[in-house]
Amino acid sequence: MSNTAAPAAAPDAAQPKQAKKNRLSGGFFRFVLTRFLLIIPTVFILVTIVFFVMRATGDPISAAMGGRLTPEELQRRIHAAGYDRPLIVQYTDYLGDLLHGDLGTTLTDNQPVSAILAHYGAATFELAFLALIVALIVGIGLGRLAARRRDRAADAGIRTFAILCYATPVFFLGLVLKLIFAIWLNVLPASGRSSLASEMQFSRLISPTGFYIIDALQLGNMTVLADVLRHAVLPALALGLLTAGVFIRLVRTNVISTFNAGYVEAARSRGVSEKRLLNTHAWKPALIPIITVMGMQIALMLAGAVLTETTFEWKGLGFMLSQYLKARDFVAVQGIVILIAVIVAVVNFVVDVIAALIDPRVRY
Repeated sequence: MSNTAAPAAAPDAAQPKQAKKNRLSGGFFRFVLTRFLLIIPTVFILVTIVFFVMRATGDPISAAMGGRLTPEELQRRIHAAGYDRPLIVQYTDYLGDLLHGDLGTTLTDNQPVSAILAHYGAATFELAFLALIVALIVGIGLGRLAARRRDRAADAGIRTFAILCYATPVFFLGLVLKLIFAIWLNVLPASGRSSLASEMQFSRLISPTGFYIIDALQLGNMTVLADVLRHAVLPALALGLLTAGVFIRLVRTNVISTFNAGYVEAARSRGVSEKRLLNTHAWKPALIPIITVMGMQIALMLAGAVLTETTFEWKGLGFMLSQYLKARDFVAVQGIVILIAVIVAVVNFVVDVIAALIDPRVRY
């Protein structure tokens, strides 16, 4: 009797575990689907706000060409573009064009906005990626060090440095970096993405990506790669240190908080070293709020790219956005802002998914 009952009991014991696993998997996928679907209303609201804000001062043609055309020519251009129609009609037509991937045509240079985004977007993404690397290396490294040296001189110095990074305007920090490294020390270039010689090398590529680091690797020319990296150092530092200040304080606070948790104290009482406590017990739980805030910091980084690119004449979306704002080309501005909004929404979705993978509690 006992021999025949034992096999039946084993599947029964395994069933709760399997059911629990299925519930966790189902919860995770429901979480991902919900977060993904939230992108749609988020982008829709942002598109709507941008559209009506851009129209708050009148039609785009009057804003861009009002002082350069005769009244008759101005009215003719407005009528041809359809800007004399009711605003709600313009809005519905704009949404229809967006669904077909048509962001309009710039008023100042008559180029498709999608072509502007494709041409200059790579420069902004490359700068944001390099700045994020700087922010993570500086922010996580110094934040962990400050947590380990809590209330000591090193901790006080790192916290002061974090406050300075966060509080200093990115354009001012960029000017200071240019003054020190480009003018006084003369070791790094002050502006641009590469030298003229490197630009000529890039023109040889059949299918350039617009990411200069990748294009330099395609060329297989280490001199061009070194030149591109030298030009990227100061802009990446200026933008990365802005975000690093936030990461330093966040990492320090969360690591100290997990250091005081009960399970860490229990491990410490068993004689586990402080270094192992940090790397094994305290670090992973401290990652959750860091990853969550990272999505918002990437949005801040893209906003800071406007001033950074203008300061260093880094010809990306931020630089072009400032130029189109000066020209009052609201069609181009609208397209660039919408692209940045979509990127921020997608990045926040990815960050939420990563946080849910690390900590299952985020899913509920």
